[in-house]
Amino acid sequence: MNLVEFLNTNTGKFPTKPAIGFKKGEKWKEINWRDFRRMVFKTANALKSAGIAENDKVAIYSDNSAEWIVFDLAILSIGAVTVPIYSTSNGEQAEYIINDSESKLILVGNQEQYDAAFRILTQNKSLQKIIVAKKSIWIQKDRSEYFEDFIKEGEEHLDITPKEDEDLATIIYTSGTTGVPKGVMLTHGNFHQCISAHFDFFKFKNFENETSLAFLPLTHVFERSWTLLALFGGAKVCFLENTKLIAHALTEVKPTMMCAVPRFYQKIYAGVNEMVQNGSETKKKIFNWAIQTGSEAAELKRVQKPVPFGLKLKNNIADLLVFNKIKNKMGGKLWFMPCGGASVSPEVTKFFDAIGVHMTVGYGLTETTATLTAFPFTKYEHGTAGIPLGDTQLKIGENDEILAKGSGIMKGYYNQPEETAKVFTEDGWFKTGDAGKFDGKGNLTITDRIKDLMKTSNGKYVTPQPIENLLSNNNYINQAMIVAEGKPFVTALIIPNFEALKEQLEKMSIPFTNWDEVVNSEKIKDFYRMKLEEIQKGLSGFEKVKKFVLMPSEFEIGSGEITPTLKVKRNVVLQKYSALIDKMYAA
Repeated sequence: MNLVEFLNTNTGKFPTKPAIGFKKGEKWKEINWRDFRRMVFKTANALKSAGIAENDKVAIYSDNSAEWIVFDLAILSIGAVTVPIYSTSNGEQAEYIINDSESKLILVGNQEQYDAAFRILTQNKSLQKIIVAKKSIWIQKDRSEYFEDFIKEGEEHLDITPKEDEDLATIIYTSGTTGVPKGVMLTHGNFHQCISAHFDFFKFKNFENETSLAFLPLTHVFERSWTLLALFGGAKVCFLENTKLIAHALTEVKPTMMCAVPRFYQKIYAGVNEMVQNGSETKKKIFNWAIQTGSEAAELKRVQKPVPFGLKLKNNIADLLVFNKIKNKMGGKLWFMPCGGASVSPEVTKFFDAIGVHMTVGYGLTETTATLTAFPFTKYEHGTAGIPLGDTQLKIGENDEILAKGSGIMKGYYNQPEETAKVFTEDGWFKTGDAGKFDGKGNLTITDRIKDLMKTSNGKYVTPQPIENLLSNNNYINQAMIVAEGKPFVTALIIPNFEALKEQLEKMSIPFTNWDEVVNSEKIKDFYRMKLEEIQKGLSGFEKVKKFVLMPSEFEIGSGEITPTLKVKRNVVLQKYSALIDKMYAA
């Protein structure tokens, strides 16, 4: 069955209920299910009129928007294949994907993306037309058309093209931390499995009353799968185009559900703790009492034991005095927050449990249609990635590598049979590239990326992610990259939280000049040395960061230092900043 059939089902169930939301100017607008389906079908018919046939590839190169999801569903509905490109990709990266996938048509979202796409259009044999999401973008007359004009003549009715489970739905190009991006082929069946597995696992009730905020890039399998799941279940999904406005969007949209990466939660956790540390002794005592109370109540709920009346009463007071203030910053209605994309420390999940907002930690890859494992609502174990969903089978192979089987596993890498063969064992298990282990209750713990495991010149093995998470949990550290492979001790490149650091400069009466001067100031280095000493108390001696460099700016996607999902490309960073790293070891 074609994945898009849910449009007919949900329009029949609740035609006038809002399906999607988006911001126009300063106001959030909504489109009901009937109008949403009409827009998708008009777009689908326009695609057919433009010569797009079954199995043709159509690219989307845009930030999240209503047009993004409409275009995606329209492509799928006629049996064509969606090829998303990260909105932050430069022209060269976009060209590689368009060439490799042989995309015939592309939707772009801003001027920079249009300019890059038009240059490709003039040199590329497969790309025939550019559709432009907004009329504020200046376009050439040659083979370019605004989305609004493109769908104007489209029919409002459509016979959705039937698809089998093994039929291709999308090609998602991996962000490529270790090399050239590979096109992961996911099928209609992969997405169906992903969606049904989640509904079976969580047993959601009244799902059509939920509101999700899509702020992670739809190009990434996590947000794409979650958004499709939310729409499939009849929830309203609001699309945030500018991720820098997430704080405002949370209070405006008031989502009940939202998926995010660990950094989102780490920032909240670090910010709250820093605010408490800078508060009065009375505020510290109230906060610590509230967290202790919330933790006790959350722990009883986790193990499915009743919460005594007295503890319930205390927890309600903690809510009024402390927790509601934090939750209101997130809109006040969030209760279900899937978290994936990287590991997250138990301190963070326990904190959110204590304030009454359950983080559902999970583990998966693009190649597995996102989720392989997740926290259930009870009896989960902090510090793990949960238990398998659906028909997923997992086992531990050589070098502690996690191996997976199940109907969520990709069809393979597009045009790369040799690369596909490399990631499957002879008996068909997919090799994740992650090292892990199971506890006695079947919970999976990710120990690290196998390729990231580091061995010092003293023969000690260092797993960077837990250390980097520990550092990033601090409000003054935005990101850290550990260096240890073949070195006598551990060092780090640290990107400060510039917002928090600027406030600290005022407290220390240090005038701000520019970030290059600030990060090289001995007073600031001493401040970070003190912070590292506090943070690393629980680490073994060989794991501790002995020296560090404070970076004057964040790692950039455009320069290839990080992927669009904010994962550090270690090899690129090591090469680019080799002189800085050598200097740390020179003494």
